[in-house]
Amino acid sequence: MRDFHLPGRSAVFATNGICATSHPLAAKTAINTLEEGGNAVDGALAAAFILGICEPQMTGIGGDCFALLKPAGSEQVLALNGSGRAPAGLDAAILRAAGHGEMPLRDAKSVTIPGAVDAFCKLSQDWGKLELAQVLNPAIHAAEDGVPVASRTAYDWEIARREGFLSGTAKDLYLKNGQAPKPGDLFRAPWQANAMRRIAKVGRAGFYQGEVAEDMVASLRALGGSHTLEDFAATSCFYTQPISGMYKGTDLVEHPPNGQGTTAILLANILAHFDLAGLDPFGATRAHLEAEAAKLAYDARDQFLADADYTTRLAHMLAPQTASDLAELIDPKRALSNPGKSAENTHKDTVYLTVVDRDRMAVSLIYSVYHSFGSGLASDKFGILLQNRGAGFTLEKGHPNEAAGGKRPMHTIIPAMLKEAGKVIMPFGVMGGAYQPTGHVRVLSNMVDFGLSPQSSIDAPRCFADGGVLRIERGYSDNVLTKLEAMGHQIQVPETPLGGAQAIRIDHERGVMEGASDGRKDGCAIGY
Repeated sequence: MRDFHLPGRSAVFATNGICATSHPLAAKTAINTLEEGGNAVDGALAAAFILGICEPQMTGIGGDCFALLKPAGSEQVLALNGSGRAPAGLDAAILRAAGHGEMPLRDAKSVTIPGAVDAFCKLSQDWGKLELAQVLNPAIHAAEDGVPVASRTAYDWEIARREGFLSGTAKDLYLKNGQAPKPGDLFRAPWQANAMRRIAKVGRAGFYQGEVAEDMVASLRALGGSHTLEDFAATSCFYTQPISGMYKGTDLVEHPPNGQGTTAILLANILAHFDLAGLDPFGATRAHLEAEAAKLAYDARDQFLADADYTTRLAHMLAPQTASDLAELIDPKRALSNPGKSAENTHKDTVYLTVVDRDRMAVSLIYSVYHSFGSGLASDKFGILLQNRGAGFTLEKGHPNEAAGGKRPMHTIIPAMLKEAGKVIMPFGVMGGAYQPTGHVRVLSNMVDFGLSPQSSIDAPRCFADGGVLRIERGYSDNVLTKLEAMGHQIQVPETPLGGAQAIRIDHERGVMEGASDGRKDGCAIGY
């Protein structure tokens, strides 16, 4: 239990349904949808669509999604991959010949075909109870009438303006007289409401065919993209089998490649070789061990993860021996300077939401345009912000994640669930780009090793070994930072906090649900 003398959040308990998201309007929309007769899928989709208006810097219908779904009356978890492919005309050799050493970040060449709308339509058709038009209606009204910009969203928006992330049509539509909105300012997107009306009327065809698709293709081609109407029409999500790994009696269920869920499982497997429970949960030693394990797990990710059709070392990353070998490379008192070199013999910004309904159908869904405002480009007529997921490719010749037409890039976004004794006990996710696997394992370890509640696990301070820098939040003491520097870590306090998390714990014995939402974002958990 938290100390009520100190700032913090109480858990949200309910019996009929809970939604936890990064924006209150989205959480309330999901609950309204449940109360109107919808199930967890309907609630999740209603929340997802409206989040594109509430947090356009994070997500929108021009992005991708991944989902884990536990149907009512079953403990089987299904995975749906809603990530789009690169246009058929993308060619790494051409980019290398043009002088690119890596994928251009805010450029039409890094825009992959949005996959989220196709996945949302599939989820609605296969699992929803309500008509898609009813699910879309709150988002359409929000786009027309406007939503007050929340504090964290305004903060991110101003950074995007300052750094020049937006250009062309996107700059005209998402800045007002060149300025970012302030907290409480109304943001309207009637152009996007028009696009969503077409989806509500005819489903995925309203987005991937006809004038919305024509608008996206024409806009991208004018900006140097190779995108075609055929690329959009061919978009198709698919169901796949989740992957999982056991951590001290709790099963961490993740989405398989092209997402980086494997990285989270490998990281947890490495840390299982250390007695974390005997350490200060927010002390230097735990932070150091987590950072070192993350360096090694992310090195494996960067070598092996790609489109599922190109990933050949998945079993190697999940193997207990791999984790054991990597754990032996960690010096408990000194930071690795070159994790890739050390491990070579062993290997020879997003929104997340979760909804659980009264029948215990559970949805864990993550939905993103990748970087802040994605590519920073928008279609001319409907103002659809286009993701830059192609920046997740490498231009290294022969690499499994080498950019190529018709291929899905390695993705950072990953939904998760926890299971105990065969039962799903918590859908959850941690936003934050590359941080996400570390975030998943930190929440898991906070609960399993230190007995923290979901809300306390989310509230706790975070750190992240991001390349050669240990990014560490201000929640850590100066004494911890001094010790970490003495171990050889290069410390950096980031401008924005590390990620944002949402979770719903299902208490099967008592018949209640416990929602938790991250104060690093604007959102909340709401139940009824």
